[in-house]
Amino acid sequence: MRLPALLFLAAASLCAADGYDVYTRHCAACHIELMDKATAVARFKTLKAPPMVEVSNRLKENIIIADDDEDVHRHLVILFIKDYIENPELYKTMCRPMALERFDVMPSLKGKLSDAERQAVAEWIYDRYKNVTFR
Repeated sequence: MRLPALLFLAAASLCAADGYDVYTRHCAACHIELMDKATAVARFKTLKAPPMVEVSNRLKENIIIADDDEDVHRHLVILFIKDYIENPELYKTMCRPMALERFDVMPSLKGKLSDAERQAVAEWIYDRYKNVTFR
């Protein structure tokens, strides 16, 4: 019975999406992975979208929970990202007004990413920028 279980686990790990890979294939063309604030301000007119570090920071700052449970906060931010990828709406945006005026609301990626890919990239966006601030 161990062999079927091992085969199942091996197959599942091969099917698991890698968040960084999803980011590079679907997000990096617009969202630069890492950029400091001074560089972003200097290049603001040439950017296609806010740097991903700023996106992650804004989400973490604006999605507030009643207690300090990091696991719950992480879960809620990931749920938000997964939904926003497919259903970006003006009322959901957490961009600063100047960024929203410059970039508008991102286009929907509905049908372009599987649920596993959306989960993986959302986790990556949250975890990649842990203790990384946009300064």
